[in-house]
Parts: sequence; C-alpha cells; structure tokens
Amino acid sequence: MLTIEKLSFGYSGEGLFRNLDLELEPGMIYGLLGKNGAGKTSLLRLISGQLFPSGGRLDVLGFDPRLRQPGMLRDIYFLPEEFPVPRLTGTRYVALNSPFYPRFDRERFFDLCEGFQVDPAWALSQVSLGQKKKFLLAFGLASGVRLLILDEPTNGLDIPSKRQFRRLAASSLGEDQTILISTHQVRDMENLIDPVIILDSGHILFSGAIDSIAGKFHMSLETTEPLPQEAFYFERVPGGYSVVRRNHEGYDSHVDLEVFFNMVIERGEDVAAIMQPGREEDRV
Repeated sequence: MLTIEKLSFGYSGEGLFRNLDLELEPGMIYGLLGKNGAGKTSLLRLISGQLFPSGGRLDVLGFDPRLRQPGMLRDIYFLPEEFPVPRLTGTRYVALNSPFYPRFDRERFFDLCEGFQVDPAWALSQVSLGQKKKFLLAFGLASGVRLLILDEPTNGLDIPSKRQFRRLAASSLGEDQTILISTHQVRDMENLIDPVIILDSGHILFSGAIDSIAGKFHMSLETTEPLPQEAFYFERVPGGYSVVRRNHEGYDSHVDLEVFFNMVIERGEDVAAIMQPGREEDRV
C-alpha cells in the first residue's frame, strides 16, 4: 500500500525528516499522532505528492507521488485540516468531482450525508465549518479510494458529530483500503485508530498495534501516587494517577492512548527497547 524508506525532507535548509522509514498495509485505520509542529501534515503532503522529498524512496500504491500520475490520484483522497470550499451546492460539487474517482458510490454518499445530518443541496459556502467538513468527509468515505488521508478530521465537529464520524469511518473501510488519520486530539480517535504511529520532531518514536501495547504494558487508575521504582510511567489525572507498569503477568488491559502517547514522548527509547523483539526486555 505505502512504503517509505530513508526519507529526507526539510524547509529552507532545516531538516525535518532524516532516514524516515514507514510502511502501511491495507485494511487498517492508522492513527498518526503528534504534537503541533511534529511534522504530521508535512508527512501527509509528501505522501500525497504535494511536497517533494530531498532523499529516500516513497512508494504510494505503486507510484512515485512526486509525479502526481492519474493512476495514483484517482485512488487517493486527501482532506486537509484547512480547505477552500467553492461557491457551489453540495450536489453540484459531487457532479463536478465524483468523475475523478471511478469507484465513487453515490448511494453510499447520500447514506453518509444522512448519517452526518447534512443536506447535499446546501450551498457549501454558506454553512458552518463543521457542516462543510462533514460533507467532505462523506464525499471522501464514498469515493472508493484505496488511500484516504484525513488531517485533523474532528476539528470543527461537535461531540455527536465526532461519534458519527468514528462509526461511519469504521463501517466504510474495505479490505483493500487504508485510512490514515493525523491528529493531536488523541481522545477523539481512541476507539477508531489501530495501528498507531507516534511522530515527534520529524522522527517516528513508535509504530505498532494497540494489542502489542497491551501485551507489554498494563495501565490502571490509582488513587495514590506510586513510588518511581513501582511504575514504568505515571501521570496525574482527574481522580488520581494513571499508572503504567510492565505487563509481565499478561493481564488484559485497556490502552489509554493519550497516556501512552505522553509516555512515548517522555520515554521513547525505553518504550522502543521493550516493544521491539530481541531488545532488552527489563528496562524500567
């Protein structure tokens, strides 16, 4: 689906990515997590051919994205965080843009609009940001593309709309499709994304499935602060402390992605040593 090898890229002589490697498989909803400025949007634009790397190899659906070939573009839909909206009705927008996507499903599109509670007959320039975003999310989910790229898709959505998005995105994924969602709103995506990619300062600190996290770490909410030697990581949360310990006993544990993200940012090398097979297993 997507392979990145030894990718390098930077702005105005300053390096952002250096020797970055990443691989995405079909049938998954990947979450690209990172703080503001971590390089998430730049990576998405490199994948979609809107930015050009200075070195390395980038293969997207069998194409070099720098060439922006029609065979690739008809199989990618990219919804950026900020987007211009033409002075058209939604119905006219679909009529003009759906022919670029050979597998666009009109019936699915109207079902998604109903699920998002948007009317395709609305003038797009006259509705709220949230309504515009829901319309474009419906279009993207109905496009039938093999790679759907969404940058901060829940920004501008109210709480019920975020819930609808998670439900509709999960139901729209086909076996040969991949959804890549970039966000710093970890809680919004917690029940949707898997695997998880954590990016910080142009480096991938973690890439893996949530099950693999649960197999290595046990998370719990505790009322008292643990001693440093008793926990791998902990942080203060409402109601007490979120505590992460090594899962030596094989307990079934819920993974709090926000806590895991904070842990990786603080102890990335130690987390990598535990998660990667063949590395030292007893670092605490």
